[in-house]
Amino acid sequence: MAKLNFGGVEEEVVTREEFPLEKAREVLNEEVIAVIGYGVQGPGQGLNMKDNGFNVIVGQRKDSKTWDKAVADGWVPGETLFEIEEALEKGTIICYLLSDAAQIALWPTVKAALKPGKSLYFSHGFGVTYKDQTGIVPPADVDVFLVAPKGSGTSLRRLFVEGKGLNSSFAIYQDATGKAREKCIAMGIGVGSGYLFETDFYKEVTSDLTGERGTLMGAIQGIFAAQYEVLRENGHSPSEAFNETVEELTQSLMPLVAENGMDWMYANCSTTAQRGALDWWKPFKEATKPVFEKLYNSVKSGEQAQISISRNSQSDYREKLEVELAELRESEMWKAGATVRSLRPERS
Repeated sequence: MAKLNFGGVEEEVVTREEFPLEKAREVLNEEVIAVIGYGVQGPGQGLNMKDNGFNVIVGQRKDSKTWDKAVADGWVPGETLFEIEEALEKGTIICYLLSDAAQIALWPTVKAALKPGKSLYFSHGFGVTYKDQTGIVPPADVDVFLVAPKGSGTSLRRLFVEGKGLNSSFAIYQDATGKAREKCIAMGIGVGSGYLFETDFYKEVTSDLTGERGTLMGAIQGIFAAQYEVLRENGHSPSEAFNETVEELTQSLMPLVAENGMDWMYANCSTTAQRGALDWWKPFKEATKPVFEKLYNSVKSGEQAQISISRNSQSDYREKLEVELAELRESEMWKAGATVRSLRPERS
């Protein structure tokens, strides 16, 4: 592993230079990688591994929209696409990529297929970390590990096609064969990771749940809505309010941050913008840090896991979800956003 300096703290990470794709193929040469679940992470990880030359199959229910999606993506029924039970039987590395709630429901079927020497792969530490609530306790004679790309499966695939990648964390929960670590890293390289940093299942799930509810999704929507409403209440048009709240951030400023960091983005803005940003970031930190502390403690206590399990396992979950998503979709801010996006200039 390479030792790199992260803000004054040295960490050991795995890079593509020290663990190239050719080595990953060699490590997994005799493995049949069965992707179970073709929803969020399944398509991106499965297609990336297939394109990278690994032996990949997909397990999915025949009477489902995701079966049809898998066929449309090029998976061939009877050759690389199978019913879940058959894919579990054929696979030597079981990529358990269903939603957390669906993993609980299917676990008895998956557990029965985990013969000694097989590997169980996750992209989230949820099921194993909260085993008292999920019932997911892997047999002692299988390898258990995870690779968690730091982004959606859609982004993972899009960046891969563009010749780029997402960074990923990896963790070993159980090493029954003595080869779990090597297989895990090879999988991380295979799905298209930029570099891999080590964690454990508990830290992965607590950081992930905090991030999703925080700056990645929950907090950013809350901040968007608050600023948009203040602008609208003070006479600004929907177009102006959306452009100043969302469009400029996502289309102009965040790409600058991604390129070279926040300080570089500040240096490439007007002096008036610089002054305002430097004066106001600390008040925002002071205002929001207590919310993040409350959020992290809720994750750490298991409260957030229990909420996810209980709500997402309800038979009418999809219907209730649609109502909540409609509140966002039908809000003035995101309706305005749809119009703004349609007017973005595109070079032909």
